[in-house]
Order: sequence, then C-alpha cells, then structure tokens
Amino acid sequence: MRTHARVVVIGGGVVGVSTLYHLAKKGWTDVVLIERKELTSGSTWHAAGLLPLFNLSYSSGQIHKYSVKLYESLEAETGQHVGFKKVSNIRVARQKDRWDEYMYYKGIADTLGVRVNVLTPAEIKEIWPLCDTTNLIGGIQHPDDGYIQPADLTQALAKGARQMGAEINRFTTVTAIEQQPNGEWLVKTDKGDITCEHVVTATGNFVRQTGAMVGLDIPVIPVEHQYIVTEPHPDIQARHAKGLPEMGVLRDADSAWYMREEAGGLILGPYEQGAPCCYMDGPSAESEYELFQEELERLAPHIETAMELVPAFGEVGVKKVYNGAICYTPDGSPIVGPAWGLKNFWLNEGHSFGVTAAGGAGWQLAEWMVEGEPTIDMAGVDPRRFGPYASRGYLKVKNEEAYENVFTPHYPDEEREAGRPLKTSPCYDRMKALGAVFGSVYGWERPNWFAPAGYGIDVASIEKPNVLTNHNHPKPDADGKVREIWSFRRSNYFEHVGNEVKAVTSGVGLQDLTAFAKCLVTGPGARDWLDSILANKIPKRGRIALCHLLTPRGGVRAEFTLYERAANEFYLVSAGALERHDHDVLWRLLPTDGSVKLQPITGQMGVLAVNGPRSREVLQKLTDTDLSNAAFPWLTGKRLSIGPVVVDALRVNFVGELGFELHHPIEMQNALFDLIMKAGAEFGIKPYGVRAMMSMAIEKSYRNVGRELSIEYAALESGLDRFVHLNKGSFIGRDALVAWREKGFANRFVALEVLGVTDVDARGNEPITLNGELVGRVTLGGYGWRVAKSLAQGMVRPDLGAVGTELDVTILGKPHKAVIIPESVFDPDNARLRA
Repeated sequence: MRTHARVVVIGGGVVGVSTLYHLAKKGWTDVVLIERKELTSGSTWHAAGLLPLFNLSYSSGQIHKYSVKLYESLEAETGQHVGFKKVSNIRVARQKDRWDEYMYYKGIADTLGVRVNVLTPAEIKEIWPLCDTTNLIGGIQHPDDGYIQPADLTQALAKGARQMGAEINRFTTVTAIEQQPNGEWLVKTDKGDITCEHVVTATGNFVRQTGAMVGLDIPVIPVEHQYIVTEPHPDIQARHAKGLPEMGVLRDADSAWYMREEAGGLILGPYEQGAPCCYMDGPSAESEYELFQEELERLAPHIETAMELVPAFGEVGVKKVYNGAICYTPDGSPIVGPAWGLKNFWLNEGHSFGVTAAGGAGWQLAEWMVEGEPTIDMAGVDPRRFGPYASRGYLKVKNEEAYENVFTPHYPDEEREAGRPLKTSPCYDRMKALGAVFGSVYGWERPNWFAPAGYGIDVASIEKPNVLTNHNHPKPDADGKVREIWSFRRSNYFEHVGNEVKAVTSGVGLQDLTAFAKCLVTGPGARDWLDSILANKIPKRGRIALCHLLTPRGGVRAEFTLYERAANEFYLVSAGALERHDHDVLWRLLPTDGSVKLQPITGQMGVLAVNGPRSREVLQKLTDTDLSNAAFPWLTGKRLSIGPVVVDALRVNFVGELGFELHHPIEMQNALFDLIMKAGAEFGIKPYGVRAMMSMAIEKSYRNVGRELSIEYAALESGLDRFVHLNKGSFIGRDALVAWREKGFANRFVALEVLGVTDVDARGNEPITLNGELVGRVTLGGYGWRVAKSLAQGMVRPDLGAVGTELDVTILGKPHKAVIIPESVFDPDNARLRA
C-alpha cells in the first residue's frame, strides 16, 4: 500500500469506486481507495440495480443522465461485463395529480435532453402485456432506462481505475483521519498510514462513524428497504422461449412500488410507511453483506396493489426477500461536494439511488476537485444545504419521511411536516394567530401565506383517488380541516396570496424574514478583501449594495446584500436556505494574516420587513429619526430606534415597493412586532408571506440564486451588468467573465408574459421552444397580481432575447404562447421604491 497519495477515497461501493475512476480519468492517477472488506460488500451488493432517469431535481437529473450514458460504454472501455439491460422504464398513472407530475417532469426532461415517451393505456399493455391497464390514465416511458448488475458495474469501474494507475486496497480498515499542520491529511489504517492532499468519503452506512473521525455530523442515516424476488412465472418463461423482449421496469407510483423481471420471475420493491432507520451510529466492525429480518406485514398493501395491476405476481411463490440498508438524507437527495469547515475533505454520501447516481456523482466530484468547480449546478446535492439543526434525532424522523415519500407526488408547494416546527422566530406564535400557513427553510419556520380567520377545508370534502399515495395536503387540525391543498396548478390559497399583494400595494404589509442568513465581516482588511472577491463596488458607509461572489469561471456562486454598519464592520445578508454554503464559501476565501474575521450571527438577529406606500408613515410614528426620502433615500441604511428597540433599518426589499427591512436583536422581536402592528392599525397593516413576496418579485424581474443565478450561467448572461464592475480592478472570476463574453454567451435572461393561462402558471424548468425546437428553459414562473398577468423568467438563446419575440412555454404538457416583455413590468422606473 502506498504511503503517499494525492487523494484517498474511503469506501469500496459503487459510489467510491466511481469517484476513484473519475479522478484517474481526469489525470489524477496518484489516487488510492481503501475498503474495509470486499468491494460492494455494503449496500451495493443487495441493490436492485435500477437506473431511474426520472428526477425532479435539476442536479440529480443531470447526474443520472450521465451515469446511464457512461454505463452503456463502460464494458467496451474496460472489457468487463456490467450486465446493463436497456429494457426501458414505464411509470403508470392512476390519478390526475400524478399525470400533472409526469407532465411537469417531461418538461424538465426535455430541457435536460432526456428522452421521454408519453403512453396511452393501450401502449402500456403492448409493452407490458401482464399489466391490467383498465384503471390507468396513461404513463411515461424512458426508452434509455433499464437496470444493471451493481457488483459487475463496480468491478468494471475498478478495473478501469486500475488501468489508469489508481490503487485499490481491500480488507483495509481506516482507524483515524487527522489533518496535519501543513494542511495534508493523515489517513490511518490497520495496514499502515497514508499521507494525502485530499480525502473523499464514500462510506455509505458507515458515514456517521467516518464523519465523527473529523468532527462532522454528516446528515445521513440509512433506512431499511425491502424487495421481493419471486419464483419463475410460466408466462414470462414462455415469452423468453419465444424470443420476446423483456417487459422492462414497471413503476406504479400511485402504489409506491417498482417491478421488473428477474430470472423468469419478478422483483417487487415497495416503499412503505413505517420503514425504520437503521445503523443509527453505523454498522458493527464485522458487518459485511448484511441483511435484516424481513417484515412482510409492512408490505401487505403494496403486495395487494401489485397483484391487482399485475395478476401474475400473485400466481407465483416468493423465492427471497431482501431487507437491506439504503442511505437517506432529509430531502432524499445525496450529499456530493466539499465538507463544511474543512479544506480538501470531500463527501460522496447519502445515496438512496446509489447505483444510478454513482457515475454522475463521481464525475462531478472529480470535476470539482481537479478544476475547482463542478460543470453543472450542484446546489441540489451540495452537502452545505443542511445545517447544524440536522441532528441525529432530526435525521431519524426526516429520513424515514423521505423514504415513505419516494413515490408520493412531489408537489412544488408541498411542505413536509416531520421534525417541525424546529427553528422559530419569536413572532412565530403571533404570526400563527394571524393565520400564517408556514413553510420551512433551513429548519426555520416562515409564513408562506395567511389564511383568513376561521378558514379551513373539511378533509372529507376533498376528492381523492383510491390509491395508496393520494395525500395532497398536510395533516388536518383537530377539527378535521386543513388550510392548504397542494397542487401543480393554482390551488386554494391563490386568491388569498393575491389579497396579501393588494394589501402591500395599497397600504402596508409586514413580513418575517428572520430566516435570512446573516454574518459580520470585520477587521482592518475587511473592505479590501470584500472588494477583491465581490463583483460589485463595495458601498460607502451607510449605503447598501447587492454584491455577487462569482466562480473562477465567471458564473454566480453567491449573492449578498452588503452594508457597512460601522467602521470596518460589514453586515452581509444572503438567502436563508444557503446559510452554511455561503458562510463556508466566505470562510474558505479569508486571508491567512488575520486581518479579516467572519462571524455568523443568523440566530442573533431577527428581520421584519415593513413594505408598502404607507410604510414610512407607520414607522415615522415610532421613531424620531427622519425617514423622509431626502434624509433616508433608497439603498441606504441607518441605525435608529423604533420605540425602545434599536434596529439597523435598511431601505431595500424584494417586492418593489417603498419599504424598510428592520434588522434587530432577536430577543427584542416581539416588542418590535407589537409596536409596528399597533402603529399600523390605522393604515390597515396586514401580514404577508413568501408566496406574495415571490409574486411581486417576478413582476420586478428580480433574480434568484439557483435559478437565474447559477454557476452554469455567466453573470452577464443572467443580466447582472449593473452589479458587475469589470473596470473596478481584480476580483474573483473577472478575467474569466471577460473571456466568456468575448467567446460569446449561449444564454440570455428574459422576462416573459405567458398567454392563454387559466389555472396553471409556470413553476420553473419548463421548456421554452420555437417551432418545436428547444431554445431555453424557464427559471421561475408565477402570477403577477399587480399587473394581472401570468409571468415567467428564463434563459433563452441570445438571438431570441429581443422584446416582442414570440415563443412557446410548455406547462404540464400543454404549449402556451409567450412573448418576451421588458424587464420589471411593474413600476419599471422604480418610482415606488424611490418614493
């Protein structure tokens, strides 16, 4: 075994071996993999080997697409059989919401270049003759999908890695991981130590133990997953004898199971309720090829529906039941990328669809490590999307929830309830009493919208199909009522959100924005350092600027509202969902001379936004500071008192109205809240939520990180010209952005009005086409209440970005005419903001 290497990969399942393979393929051949037992002896060995391309996550969708393409060519490259059978994958639909989900997904697939066929029940019957299609609406098919033999795939990747110079050490146990004073890592094993520059963990079920070695509480815990293998069925054997093709992978999402052929019989894999977390602190040291006792009682409802849809399944005996561990995260997506707070320590963990994701995850992690950035936006799988709130107990309830919801409709407005409420701002109960219907971001509860007093929908009145996965609302209150129904279309809260917008536009509204991520950057070198990393000019004392941190290639990594609130003390605010990510990115860039310090203070500061044409009048009643436009213009900040409460008032907002963000000591929030509500009563003050904010934001064409702002788009493609000062001097990404501009951009940001809409608006990721040709994708959509239009914004081919250009936006399978309109369709001159 080598004693020195550039990278040590820990874990010899398909994910770890793929990481090794891709690092070697990128030219880093001085790489070593360590596996405690035999390759594939963890979850890989009992995986069913399915390759589902279906995924509503942009990041995961790209990863899965790459994997399937790689696996097709791997046997020819390595000479190692992988057992890949491209038999296609069919997902059937029994209910209307499921069909909406499939049509929404097809739009995503079209933008990713993933082939999807829409099938009638008759076409499903033709492909899957053993399926009873009587009660089906239809289905979708991935013709490039299928399954693979996980052990053979892993061995092929291992062979390919070895051929390029990588080393694999089996039956070698890592006992400790230590970072040395010079930044190198020392990986200790029972066969000797290895010094390396980078460490990658792909330890699967052992991830909790691996993380503990370096002080990380990695948000991954496995869940038990069972699948049933039957005896052969005569009809399937007869098909084989006739040389007929395999029927492919069948998924009945409305019954939460998958099925495929196996040796003349069938495999049934349900995702049931009640499947428990396992290996809470990791498996034992002796664990190898480990299974749990089967629990068929939990599977009974799924077995019954399987026999209804595929009667042949009930006509054969059970040969084997597998019950093994599969890793999960709270949102069901894997963790791929840098570990927070550690340099050159990388995670490739939490893979609930590990065989499918292994190729793409290894590819992107290798790109990230070797080139400094991934080539696709990995925000959806970045390890830093979770924070310290994702504790062991939180993971247990959330991961079990994620497992049982693998096949439930993934509504874009769904808010899952396990582990909530967890983090609440002090005014939570006050907002709740005013009718707040909460969502959750980064563990924080925040109002999505407000229901009128006494509002509720009797659960018994909600029409539901007779399927297992038919939930479309949260658990009812004690009176049997709910206030929200989830949908891919305009739902019951649509008009109530509109009323919130009207209240803000005509009077004054109050919003809780405490979930914002907040930090202080201080020290004698703070201003110069910020100027060297951010694309905008650093504002003078008392002024506010929107500043973007670019990637080395010129894409957008993060966005901050920046305010120097005292000498050499800068207050940075960013998206609440990105707290750990944004603060970790800043930490990695800090100078080593101690001239700049970074202090996260999210939990210390609350934020209440007061917006609308009467907002100044409300606050002027509570302070002796002059709030007039002359004394306190747009994009300025001041420390002042609202009653007895000291706040940093920032004249900035995300709704395009006159308004103030009041950043205050969080322990004073309720006092501040009560003062504002009392002072605002004569002006008809109303609370409003995130959905009203987003409706107003899209009318102003405001950009969003992870949508219009991405590492995949040049900052200037996203229309950030007024925030990127190429002439101010050097900053991260400047030269690459200039070179990108000279080379020519592939995209252009546009605002769109979508025509012919009646009950559904774009959500994001819908294809934009011209004469049937894909020319772009929607990044965000919604209804603009102030302009009474269905709006979208997106990225299109640059030659099609002129105002007045007519295109098509496909929403839930139906094309709608869309016309490019000027940005900021509401108040384009910002007169209301500057009032």
